Amino acid sequence: MRTLIVAAVALALTSCATTPKTELVALEPGSECVVLLHGLNRSWRAMDKMAAALQEAGYTTANVDYPSQASTVEGLAPMAVDMGLDECRSTGANTIHFVTHSIGGILLRYRQSQEPIPDLGRVVMLGPPNQGSEVVDITRDWPGTRIFSGEAGLELGTDENSIPSQLGPVDFELGIIAGTGTINPFMSAMLPEADDGKVTVERTQVEGMTDFMVVRSSHRYLMNSDTVIRNTTAFLKTGRFLHRR
Repeated sequence: MRTLIVAAVALALTSCATTPKTELVALEPGSECVVLLHGLNRSWRAMDKMAAALQEAGYTTANVDYPSQASTVEGLAPMAVDMGLDECRSTGANTIHFVTHSIGGILLRYRQSQEPIPDLGRVVMLGPPNQGSEVVDITRDWPGTRIFSGEAGLELGTDENSIPSQLGPVDFELGIIAGTGTINPFMSAMLPEADDGKVTVERTQVEGMTDFMVVRSSHRYLMNSDTVIRNTTAFLKTGRFLHRR
């Protein structure tokens, strides 16, 4: 019975995997553009509220939809990041910012480490596992974990072989927003410190970041928080958060 359930879940997740695509909303030609990258097991719809707010603030947006379970970080990074870059460049934008959720931030860091992005502007990462997550360490060998996490998700542990552990300090303007309003007590119990249900506040941080703040929001809904949206917009415009809750 368990095998049948796992197989059914795998089929359902596979059927939900999308062909990579981008929802591009272009404003004035040449305006600054923001690429949005969703997290694991999510879609572009997760970033839709954030994208709409950034459009109201005057930014062209490229909201990327990529199959987060389809490959490794090495495979997903050029797929997702380059798609957003190409869309933004097609509008004439010469400054391209990024707003990422969870693994989206790791994809950007990996892509930047392989080939620096010449027109990269400012970046805001929401709940990024910049130093990995103990949840991955603990659940790696559990039945069904590979199905839900995909290869990329399994690469986000805290050991020295994980992808986050192999990436160095950031070399761009970066603001990080971490959450503490977990709605997942089961996963929070696996984490040693304040967390958002998936990543501890400490492990979201990375050497070289420009600004950092913590909000009372869960990992899953960080991008929908009005406080997060206001501060994200402020960082893209000024390079600093408002730091208001």
